[in-house]
Amino acid sequence: MLIQTRSIVVEKGYSAQIIEKFSAPGALEEMPGLIDISVALNKKGKDNEEVLLLIRWESEDAWKNWEKSDAHLQGHRNSRGQEKPAYILSTTVNMYEVQKVKEGKAGVE
Repeated sequence: MLIQTRSIVVEKGYSAQIIEKFSAPGALEEMPGLIDISVALNKKGKDNEEVLLLIRWESEDAWKNWEKSDAHLQGHRNSRGQEKPAYILSTTVNMYEVQKVKEGKAGVE
């Protein structure tokens, strides 16, 4: 399993725009190999807000197929030349190869 995280730090009061954008239906959730997408808000920020996306893929190959898909590439073409909103302070993307998954009681039937 491969996990991609995207941490988006925004000015206070702007997290709802980011959450709405990444919660809306899109081509990503139609991709084979996508397990799920979690959109989370860090409630501890005092001066800014952080939205964390956690995107889980069955494999690195599934993620690579998304990266080279027409839908993904078209999305980048559509946003080419547009400035990012001024309220976005930073974006950090990381990739993790899952080494072990331990199930809790909520995951056991």
